[in-house]
Amino acid sequence: MPHLRLGMSGRSQNIRPSLPKSLTDFHSLPKFKTAKIMYAKQDNVDHSVVAHEEPAKVINFASSVSKLPPQCAEAEEAILGGILLDPNAIMRVRDRLKPYHFYIKAHQDIYFSAIRLNAQEQPTDLIAIANWLSANDLLFRVGGRNKLVSLVSMCVSAVNIDALADLVVGKWKRRELGRLGAFALELQHKSDDDVTLEQAFEQLQTQIYNLQQGENTSSTSHIAGVMTDTYQIVEERNQGIVQPGIPTGFYDLDTMINGGFNRGDLVIIAGRPAMGKSAIAAQIGFNVAQLQNLPVALFSLEMSKTQIAMRLLAGEANVEGNYLKTGRISDCQWEPIITAVQDISTLPIYLNDSPTPSLSYFEAECRRIMALERRNLGLVVIDYLQLMGDSDGNRNNEIAAITRGLKRLAMKLQVPVICLSQLSRAVETRQNKRPILSDLRDSGGIEQDGDKVIMLYRDDYYHPDSPERGICEIIAAKHRDGATGTVKLLFDNQFVKFKNLARCGW
Repeated sequence: MPHLRLGMSGRSQNIRPSLPKSLTDFHSLPKFKTAKIMYAKQDNVDHSVVAHEEPAKVINFASSVSKLPPQCAEAEEAILGGILLDPNAIMRVRDRLKPYHFYIKAHQDIYFSAIRLNAQEQPTDLIAIANWLSANDLLFRVGGRNKLVSLVSMCVSAVNIDALADLVVGKWKRRELGRLGAFALELQHKSDDDVTLEQAFEQLQTQIYNLQQGENTSSTSHIAGVMTDTYQIVEERNQGIVQPGIPTGFYDLDTMINGGFNRGDLVIIAGRPAMGKSAIAAQIGFNVAQLQNLPVALFSLEMSKTQIAMRLLAGEANVEGNYLKTGRISDCQWEPIITAVQDISTLPIYLNDSPTPSLSYFEAECRRIMALERRNLGLVVIDYLQLMGDSDGNRNNEIAAITRGLKRLAMKLQVPVICLSQLSRAVETRQNKRPILSDLRDSGGIEQDGDKVIMLYRDDYYHPDSPERGICEIIAAKHRDGATGTVKLLFDNQFVKFKNLARCGW
């Protein structure tokens, strides 16, 4: 049997600590960091351990054994007392404070009764709640009428109920951290057949994000609440308080798609090579960051971060990309380049050129950016769809699975996701080379999952003497929330930049 021999400075040291008699005796054990372990086959060598002298940090198990989960019973009682005293108190906390946020089960039942009575436009005073609990066989379980009376007697007013609600929710989140820790330990023992490592990270990241955002895990809502929220959205848009969508910066395109891209939309921008797909996607991202001051994440599987930055710099400085790439910069060009670099550097744009990203990687990176910015993203751009995934197996099914995943990503993060897509060569065989939905390459799932499918067509690409030189047709081939149609933008090939066409009378 091999013996353990660890070397340090040519010396050996035998350390044989006795086993602890109890959990608290772990503190008496010698603490060492991991050392280099060498195996020796000599039979005359005893088991010996030689380690680095620097002590390692040891988890103090005893300090947390007897601790209760985070909770504040006094705050819970003060909230319930305030609701019993003040008929308007429940209105201030019902949207963010849920029954499961309470630690004590009796408090959960009492608060639930108040929520139900308020939904029925009934008072939430002591008598009404006592009667509701009694009618539902819960009064005895919560401690009887004496419990309700004690809550009222301990509360002076509901003036601090908002702060108390935040405190109770915060305690609940800390309890949920413990549950997530147990969930992570459970995932580590799963086999790859049950849960792949990628799926495990995705599940854990989703739960952590939901906890950070304070989201309710239930997606089911009564139609009355949804209609109330919908009416409020319509009213705010009518008053100009909020925009109907996230504007692209191209006013004709925004008009056609009802004000911009909606949060949760999957937008497919498709076209044949050299039509300007990457350019218009980057331009929209630039406009969202510059004009709306919203964070933008741009993932490119085709170009490096430097190439993307070079394009943005060329368009903003009005300097041809060839000059930037070769370094042949004249004296008069340096000033606009420096100004453009300074202006672009202040924008909340994040570039990623990972060559083989997965759906879970996209989500993790987006959540990381949201954590850095401390707000939601304004736009996610992925360039482009056909470079994602592996080539093995059925490509149509693979692309369909990717587009479904991107739609789920848009819904999860509540952000519009633009994904670029190639078109099939069938376009080249037709006399009219304007693309249609059936030209989408590899899968029908693209047009199925996309909320908006936008296709690009430049007539001067096929006909150099076309009267519409420099004009790009933006064809909305699919629009889930409105009508389809076509608008035109100016394509400045010199700077690889799209611009609005001048409107007559403006």
